[in-house]
Amino acid sequence: MREIQFREALREAMSEEMRRDSRIFLMGEEVAEYNGAYKVSQGMLAEFGAKRVIDTPIAELGFAGIAVGAATNGLVPIVEFMTFNFSLVAIDQVINAAAKMNSMSGGQYKCHMVFRGPTGSAGQLGAQHSQNFENWYANTPGLKVVVPSNPYDAKGLLKASIRDGNPIIFMESEQMYGLKGEVPEEEYILELGKAHIVKEGSDVTIVSFGKMMLRVNEAVAALEAEGMSVEVIDLRTVRPIDHETIVNSVKKTNRIVIVEEAWPLASISSEITYQVQKHAFDYLDAPIRRICSQDVPLPYASTLVEAYLPSVSKIVEAAKSVAYKKA
Repeated sequence: MREIQFREALREAMSEEMRRDSRIFLMGEEVAEYNGAYKVSQGMLAEFGAKRVIDTPIAELGFAGIAVGAATNGLVPIVEFMTFNFSLVAIDQVINAAAKMNSMSGGQYKCHMVFRGPTGSAGQLGAQHSQNFENWYANTPGLKVVVPSNPYDAKGLLKASIRDGNPIIFMESEQMYGLKGEVPEEEYILELGKAHIVKEGSDVTIVSFGKMMLRVNEAVAALEAEGMSVEVIDLRTVRPIDHETIVNSVKKTNRIVIVEEAWPLASISSEITYQVQKHAFDYLDAPIRRICSQDVPLPYASTLVEAYLPSVSKIVEAAKSVAYKKA
């Protein structure tokens, strides 16, 4: 099977859907003439023209509002935020308009649209450009929140998001745009709200999503080299969360470690922890462990960036601790 980059998988998803449905258009900063800040939309202006691949001013609130208006009038916007840190400027349109439109209009108006772009740390970008807001958006009824971890999932989940009919928050990672992976040439669509069991195991369940899956996979390789059997679950979406798959896994392994890049308070891992203790408490043979980023604004120094983020060593230590194995 061919291998393509994460950015190419996203581009294929958007382009295929735009060829299929003339209502779909892409808008955002530098998506057209510059071919995208991260070259996700490279070549799309040449194919679809300036009416469907639209450069915007540096005005997230403004162009998010235009997109919401377009969606309520029957078009299907894909809005690219150069980073979800900048989506905070537009959060009123996302939360108070797009997410609530269907409910407040009694179903008369829908916001069939996708907000997408990079999330989280991407190296030494400082505290204002390195934040994770998956849990913020997942706390909003009316939105679905999708966080792919590899090129295959990126394409299949983005195509599903574009077709879904609801406002979708689609969160990528700047550090993954160049990541290569196997992606079929034939069309496929992945189900939103269904987690992926990456590998089966019996000693401990590790749950994660997005970029952190790269570190989880490294940690699992190290754990398996020491004889541990690890079940790995990639959430794919964090609203809705596939609690059933997680709970069923815990009932088998009796232990769980949850890894995410966000701050620990009121996080996705907090919600999973609650659901596991509610539905699988009697199956737990060890306390639930969470590995999150440190509860501080992200420092700039590279050494502090690594200290701030979940690491392979932290994941390995947590998995061993719930299995009562010496670190």
